[in-house]
Amino acid sequence: MPKIAVELAGLKLSNPTMLAAGVLGTSASLLRRAVEAGAGAVVTKSIGLEPRVGYPNPTVVRVPYGLINALGLPNPGVKEFAHEIREAKGAVPIIVSVYGFSSDELSKVASMAVDVGADAVELNLSCPHVKGTGSELGQDPKVLADVVMAVKDAVNKPIFVKLTPNVTDVVAIAKAAEEAGADALTAINTVKAMAIDVETARPILANKIGGLSGPAIKPIAIRCVYEIYEKVEIPIVGCGGITTWRDAVEFLLAGASAVQIGTAVALRGLDVFRSIVKGIESYVRRKGFRSVKEIVGLSHKL
Repeated sequence: MPKIAVELAGLKLSNPTMLAAGVLGTSASLLRRAVEAGAGAVVTKSIGLEPRVGYPNPTVVRVPYGLINALGLPNPGVKEFAHEIREAKGAVPIIVSVYGFSSDELSKVASMAVDVGADAVELNLSCPHVKGTGSELGQDPKVLADVVMAVKDAVNKPIFVKLTPNVTDVVAIAKAAEEAGADALTAINTVKAMAIDVETARPILANKIGGLSGPAIKPIAIRCVYEIYEKVEIPIVGCGGITTWRDAVEFLLAGASAVQIGTAVALRGLDVFRSIVKGIESYVRRKGFRSVKEIVGLSHKL
């Protein structure tokens, strides 16, 4: 049997799949369900320094090619969420997604998350629909670098930087993150989007603008991973539209060391993890490779 366990940024995963931020990552019980379903690691919902209600409904609209969401980063705040992190600790790495409106705020949230058991933190520098945080911090290489360096000084655990696709040059952003000390990159977050109800002529989401996820953004995400892989040395986690094992393998071939699954969980259920892991293992065995690691970035070598 081929080896499907992977290691990235010092974290050991039994397989290369991870629960993406924002999907089922709101409580320890839901995170454990993802683990039981086969996820090799889990990422929590994005957590901030203070509680946040988020936007009024409607916050999610389903479109033929995925979901557009503008939740507004609702969360109980890191102090309240601490017990969920403690309870979720277990068989697989738990990565806490954090956001903030400044490098100081992000550093505080990351530090508090690590203090209560986070195995790593993922900096959400790519949310497309909350002003003053997310992509506004992640679209400028210098601002992003300052944030990464501040958080790096504050914690002693791996730092993942989740990149926004809503930029002219995602490679420049990725390199800035690497040079600032990021241990890994997650590519990509949602693509800025919206939907309009033709009967009322009004935007469907209360916030009007949201982030598109799901199959529609997979080609964009693949391209980002492929380009980033050629210019950075740190591991990349592919994210965006992964629904089947073929999607996951495509990301691995493009250069991702692991993949995050989000919208597919919401639309198809937790069984998607087991199905994708089984498919990856079968593919690696059928192709005669000894491990998943051997196919990472293979498209660049042929």
